[in-house]
Amino acid sequence: MVLLWRHRASCVPSRASAQGPLSDSETDSPMNTETEIEAARRKAAEVIRKSGIKITDEEARRIEVADFGLGNLSREGAQILTFFNSKRVSAKVIVLFPGQTLPEHWHPPQGEDPGKEETVRVVQGTAFCLIPGEDTLRHASTPEGKEHCYTCRQEVVMKPCDQITLQPGTKHWLQAGPGGAVLYSFSTRATDAEDKFSDPDIVRIPSRRKER
Repeated sequence: MVLLWRHRASCVPSRASAQGPLSDSETDSPMNTETEIEAARRKAAEVIRKSGIKITDEEARRIEVADFGLGNLSREGAQILTFFNSKRVSAKVIVLFPGQTLPEHWHPPQGEDPGKEETVRVVQGTAFCLIPGEDTLRHASTPEGKEHCYTCRQEVVMKPCDQITLQPGTKHWLQAGPGGAVLYSFSTRATDAEDKFSDPDIVRIPSRRKER
C-alpha cells in the first residue's frame, strides 16, 4: 500500500529555488576524490539551508554523498543528512540535484522486523516518485542504458508539502525535476546497508565497494 498526501498553497516556501546544478567539474567525473565529494557536500548544505531547514555546521559535515559505487553522481546519487536513527525511528533530509536519480530500491524484512516504512515529504522543488503499478511515466526518465534497473513506472509528481508513505518492501525510485529537490524522509529504523537495489552493480555502503 502507498499513501499519498497533497497540499498546495499554504506551505510552499516563499524563497526562490536554491538549487543550481553542480558544475561539470564537480559532478561529471567519477567520484574518486575527496575534493569532488566535499564539493557535493558543501553544495548540499547550501541547498538545505536555502530551503529553510536549519542545520549546524557539524551536521553539514555529516552529509553523506552517495554515488552508490557507480561513479556518476550527477546521474545516479543522493546527498543524505541523517538527523537521528534510533532503534524505532529515523529522520533524514535528502537533497537531489537537478535531474539526479536515487536508484530503484526497497527495504526488505530484517528478522522479525517487516522492513522500513518510509514517508517522503517534499520541502522544495519537484520530485518524481516511481512506484509499482500502471505505467504513467511522463516526466522522469530512466538513466540511459539502464532501463532494466528501473522497473517501477507509476509516476507520482510531488511538489512542496506533498508526501507519500511507502510500506515495507515497496520498490521505488526518485528523481529530481530541473530545479532539484529537497525532501524529508521519516521512517521506522533505517538499516541502509541492508537495502536492496535492482541494479546489481550498486554498493550502498562505501566500505563494501567492490575492487574495480
